[in-house]
Formats: sequence, structure tokens, C-alpha cells
Amino acid sequence: MDYLVIGSGLTGAVIARKLVDHGHKVTIWERRSHIGGNMYDYKDEHGINVHKYGPHTFHTNDKNLYDFMLQYEKWEPYAIKCGAQIDGKFTPTPFNFSTIETFYSEKEAEELKKQIRNVFGDQTTATVVDVLSCENEIVRNYGEFLFSKDYSLYTAKQWGISPDKIDPSVLKRVPLRFSYDEGYFDDEYQVMPANSYCEFFHNLLSHENIEVKLGIEALEHLTVSADGKNILLDDEISPYKIVYTGALDELFGMDEGALPYRSLRFEWHYEDKESLQPYPVTAYPQAEGYTRITEYKKMPVQNVSGTSYAVEYSLPYQKDKKQEPYYPVLTEESIKLAKKYQERANKIAGFYFCGRLADFQYYNMDQALGRALMMAAKFY
Repeated sequence: MDYLVIGSGLTGAVIARKLVDHGHKVTIWERRSHIGGNMYDYKDEHGINVHKYGPHTFHTNDKNLYDFMLQYEKWEPYAIKCGAQIDGKFTPTPFNFSTIETFYSEKEAEELKKQIRNVFGDQTTATVVDVLSCENEIVRNYGEFLFSKDYSLYTAKQWGISPDKIDPSVLKRVPLRFSYDEGYFDDEYQVMPANSYCEFFHNLLSHENIEVKLGIEALEHLTVSADGKNILLDDEISPYKIVYTGALDELFGMDEGALPYRSLRFEWHYEDKESLQPYPVTAYPQAEGYTRITEYKKMPVQNVSGTSYAVEYSLPYQKDKKQEPYYPVLTEESIKLAKKYQERANKIAGFYFCGRLADFQYYNMDQALGRALMMAAKFY
């Protein structure tokens, strides 16, 4: 073995594959009972393919990333449509001109759309931050309506902090559309696996020089040496190079403080009905407790009877409760703390970190893939 990779999610699996394609031998340690990280999916007892850790679709404008994915699974076009329920009414997200016509009178809606065109011209999208800071009062009021009814409520539940504390990049992830266009993403390539994400990971990791060991908690074996220069494997300097995709604060025993992550809890349900909601993924900003519901027979469309869905609750990550850290909470303070750990990690010989948790970045799948391929390129 040349490399020990910690984690079999997209980042770890891609790096492992690239390493063996260039002649290295790799062992992967995965603490869960399955490969695939948060992209893991399976058929439930009703024959519906569901995503255990929340909905995943692959989308990108980078053909090289798309071509990489094509090597390991058949993919089918799938442009996901999402929505939100506000004041008992469903509307598409990103919010668009249909949203305006749903919540404003006909006269008010026409005036608002006119003012948006006056301010933004031919621009097809803008962030809610842009609209909230707009000098035009009518346009700004629209932003304030959406912020009070959706963004602020959803942000508070999803991230557990006041919206003014969250890094602006989070609020900018979902823009407003200045058209009737629907669809959550505008990327050229939007797909889902023809079989399953598990099939993709099985094919990705099927190589004679990759050994996957499940059910291993890496931090029970790995520690940082007292001088901070090496990784100890069972108290001896590791003879292998290590690629680490977990949370860096936990590797260092959180001696600088704990990095904040959000975890998720899912309540799974099945109903003998054809449809639960108009969109496969729907946010419920005004609901008590939960943030969104994913209806999996629509991701992609599956010709099955009844519908399986997951009600999603966001909660603070606590390692001692055996939770999964899903999202880094990006604030000015947390970003500074993450950099401290990363600077220390960069000083460790033969140690490399990568991925949403280790990088403390809110990556989409294509961003995680791009980062993993860049990291792997350093090794050959």
C-alpha cells in the first residue's frame, strides 16, 4: 500500500481511483457500513430508489467533469425543479415571475416586473442580497417580502444562526429569476445515474489495487505527533501517505475549538398516493421544525405505486451523538478557525486533506469532484 485514504465519499473515491490508475496501491478506510458517503442510495421496501442522506443531482458546466462521471455509470438527463410553500401556496425556487404573480395582485405584479426590468435591464438573475440592497423601493420591498417569508426563516432553521451572521455566499447560492423560467440549476449538464449512485461508486472503486475497509473509525488509529510534523498510525509514524476527507478539527482533538457543522435528521414516510407535493424537493420555511421534504419517486421519475418521502430537520452537529456533519457553517469566525487548522495540517509530512469537511467549504458535487481531481493530480 502506498496511500491510505480516509473516507469513501466522492472526494476520497475519486482520488483513490486516480491514484491506482497511475500505478499506486490504495486502501480506503470508511467508518460507515457502505461506500459512497452522502451520495449513498438504495431501494426501499416499496421499490423506490431513495437517497439516505438527502437529495443529490449532478450538474456542471465543465465537460471534463461530466466526461469523468460518464466513465463509471450511465447517466440520464435530469433537470431538477424545486419549490417552496409560503403562506400555504407553492411557488418554484429559484423564485421567478410566477412567484410575483402568486403573491401580488395583477396590477402590483405588472408594476413590480416593470421596475425589475428598469433596474436590472436584460439581467436574467440576481441574488437576494442584490435585491435587498436595491435603491428602487418597489424592488427592494419584493426582496424584503421574500427575505421575511423564506430566506430568513429557512436560514435560521437550516443554519441555527441569525441570517446576518451567515457568510453572504450562502444567501447567494439560490438567485432570483427575472423570467418565468423554472429549474433549480442552469448548468449545461444536469444528470442522474441510470442505475444508482451506488453503481457509480462500485464501478469507480472496482480495481485490483483498491482495498476498501468498512466500519473503521480512522481517528481511533490516527493522531498528530506532538511536534505537529507527522501522522501517527497506532502510535507509530505512518509509513503511508494519507489523504484525509474528514473534519480537521476532530483530527487535532479540537484543541483550537470546534468547527461548527450542521447535521440532519430524516423522518421517512410512505403514502399510498401518486403525489405529495408539486416539486420533488420543496422547502417549507414557515413550517415548525423541519426545513424541506424530498419526494423520491420524482428523483428521477419512477413508475411505482405510492410515494416515499423524507422530512428533513436541521440540527447542530455533535460528534458524541453519532451524527453526520453535513454542512460547514460559514461565518467570519468559523472561516478563521478553519484556516488555523488547515495551516497546521499543511505542515504535516505526507498528509493531504480535501473535501467539503476537510476544506470547510460548501461544495456542490461538481465542485467536490473538481477539487478531488486537482488534488489527485499532485500525486503523479
